[in-house]
Amino acid sequence: MAKVPCTHCHLEFDESVMITEKEGEDTHYFCCKGCQGIYHLLRSEGLDTFYDKLGKNRLEPPKELSDDLHKFDLEGFKKKYIVERSDGLYEIFLIIEGIHCAACVWLNEKVLHQTQGIVEATINYTTNKAHVVWDPEEIKLSQIIEKIRAIGYNAYPYDPKLQEERANRARRDYYSRLLVAIFATMNIMWIAVAQYTGMFTGMRSDVKQVLNVAEWVLATPTLFYSGWVFFRGAWYGLKNRFVNMDLLVAAGASLAYLYSLWAMVTGKGEVYFDSVTMIITFVLAGKYLEVLSKKRAADTMDALTSALPTEVTVVQNGEKAMIPVEEVQPGDIIEVRPGEKVAIDGVVVSGEGSFDESSLTGESEPIYKRPGDEIVSGSVAIDGVVRYEATKDYSSSMLTTLVGLLEESLTKKPKIERLANEISGWFSLTILSIAFLTFLGWLWMSGEFERALVVSISVIVIACPCALGLATPVATLIGINLAARRGVLFKEAAFIETMAKADVLVLDKTGTITEGKPHVVSYETYGQCDVNWLYSLVKSSIHPVSQGIVHYLKAHNEYLEEVPLEQVKQVQARGITAEFNGHTLQGGNAKMMEEFGIEVKEDSEYTLFYFAVDGKAVARFELRDLPKQGAKEAIEEIGKLGIDVIMLTGDNEKAAARVAEEVGIPRFKAALFPEEKAKKIDKLHAQGRIVVMAGDGINDALALSKSDIAIAMGSGSDVALEVSDVVLLDDRITSLRDAFLISRRTFRFVKQNLALSVVYNSVTIPLAVAGYVIPLVAALSMSLSSLMVVGNSMRIKSAFKKKN
Repeated sequence: MAKVPCTHCHLEFDESVMITEKEGEDTHYFCCKGCQGIYHLLRSEGLDTFYDKLGKNRLEPPKELSDDLHKFDLEGFKKKYIVERSDGLYEIFLIIEGIHCAACVWLNEKVLHQTQGIVEATINYTTNKAHVVWDPEEIKLSQIIEKIRAIGYNAYPYDPKLQEERANRARRDYYSRLLVAIFATMNIMWIAVAQYTGMFTGMRSDVKQVLNVAEWVLATPTLFYSGWVFFRGAWYGLKNRFVNMDLLVAAGASLAYLYSLWAMVTGKGEVYFDSVTMIITFVLAGKYLEVLSKKRAADTMDALTSALPTEVTVVQNGEKAMIPVEEVQPGDIIEVRPGEKVAIDGVVVSGEGSFDESSLTGESEPIYKRPGDEIVSGSVAIDGVVRYEATKDYSSSMLTTLVGLLEESLTKKPKIERLANEISGWFSLTILSIAFLTFLGWLWMSGEFERALVVSISVIVIACPCALGLATPVATLIGINLAARRGVLFKEAAFIETMAKADVLVLDKTGTITEGKPHVVSYETYGQCDVNWLYSLVKSSIHPVSQGIVHYLKAHNEYLEEVPLEQVKQVQARGITAEFNGHTLQGGNAKMMEEFGIEVKEDSEYTLFYFAVDGKAVARFELRDLPKQGAKEAIEEIGKLGIDVIMLTGDNEKAAARVAEEVGIPRFKAALFPEEKAKKIDKLHAQGRIVVMAGDGINDALALSKSDIAIAMGSGSDVALEVSDVVLLDDRITSLRDAFLISRRTFRFVKQNLALSVVYNSVTIPLAVAGYVIPLVAALSMSLSSLMVVGNSMRIKSAFKKKN
């Protein structure tokens, strides 16, 4: 009985087991009632053009799913996965199971858009992640899932833990495939040495056959197990009408393998199993690095949402209650205690205290808040208990808005790999076409199938993209290792190219150019001052200013003794008081001194701290955030590379101007909020500039995501580290200079490698087409070109050593 394809899924079965339908002169076949139902559903909805988009691609027939739809409407499910927006709409992220191509994405989006009650539905083809917004008054989530299942797909809520598990599984899979390839290549090369030696010294045919079989045993798992990723990549590329490098790798390795297999069986010609394993192993190593980088950035947004508080203390009728942040409404009174993070924007109504806004504004000094002052989400209470009135709900507060904007910008980040893939696609298509035409030409001229096949395989093998494929990954791998030794971590090799082309460097101030903590710049005493009393007082506080003085005292005094203080009190946003042996000790700012009736000098542009004993000031400290060591020299060297350096900071104008002058930055903007920093990056992009941004806090995260290359300091916030492309592990700005030098030098060698590959192909391909190169020489030539690329790439290290 002849096999016929299912009208819906295109899978082929015997005609006798198919469900048959007559429609006029047409006959439709269905492998199951599920496919039959979906076909008629799509036709009734006017979506039958899906089959034109699907082409000859095949689908999985719909699975029998358990009736678990009720769980999607449970209250527990809603709290865990569904977000209720301020406009009353619900939204959720789903993973759509069963998507194989762009046609599947089109179909799901069309069906969801046509469903009453669904406001928005977008699906990411790469991740199969769908964002769905709906009106709960018109449709339930269970009905949405049912609709997706009705057209042959399945959906489940996006769970970061599941995504992490999938990413780990992919990493382990690539690792095992690479281990097999490396093992086979190392062993097959020893056999190949014996083979090549035997060609010149003589070898019995039976010994040669044993070595051929040994090579075949090693090459087979390498091609079909380790190389499976290239066959899969080539298949998906062809499905989407795109010829990629995977196709050329798969074609070259497969033809070399098939010809070698034929030569081994017939005893005619030479085998090239060693070329098969080399091609697969080298290129697979690059693939594995790509998987590792994707694993590191499995889902940036999960790290962002972990920075948001989940509950707040709300005061209602004098009673305190912990409630979820989503339930807070404008007008609610929220209490914040020391160490807690503000979750919702508002205005202080009672209490006063200092707040650390460095993660939002970059302001290095704590900000004192009193009744009437605005308080923003993301800031952290340092001292004092403050109650404030919420002016926004959770979804529209600054930190939540920042996360939302960041998620949007991350999805729109440009991919520089597209151009490389397009070029490699044309190269692959060209080589395959030349090989096919060569085969036809030699078959027509010589009439010998074997001769035509050998010549055409020689063309593919000699042009196999080993050198072209290694031109970038080997150089960038060496560059990445060199950078790592200097404290610079590139998360992806592709980022080296973008950074090498950059012409603008945008720097945050606090924590990037400066150390991010107050340092004592002057110390003045007015009378007898017991340094041990002062040390004990400031050591009892965790305030950054107090800790800066502790560090200074330790550095300038060989012996310090902590005395037992009594009645230690933190004065909100002002300082500390204590008692010792009948003496009153006071340390804090000018406002605190004024409140205790102590006269002090306030003529300074820096942060001031006074120490008083029994109502009389005895010491005065000036503190400021100092530039990092080597900052001026590093910025000067970066400028010499032709890169414009700009500083964007949330700190005040005076502090920004002082730091800019000290480190030699001609252009800067101060008092900027995160959205304003991002707009500055967008403006530079509008001018056609390639922007590198370096920062360390949540306040920098949005601007970092907007930049072409995002650089985070190793001690920066988790959010900044997650959205970054490059991390400076040692926090030194000199490492930023090294990052630019290494990326530019590496990219220069990449271009040299590509030039070598082009010259090699320009010379060898015509010789192979003319029949002057046998497959053995082609394989040796291909290996030689690879060695040339690797050898040239090794010069990156020596060139950098000479430069530095």
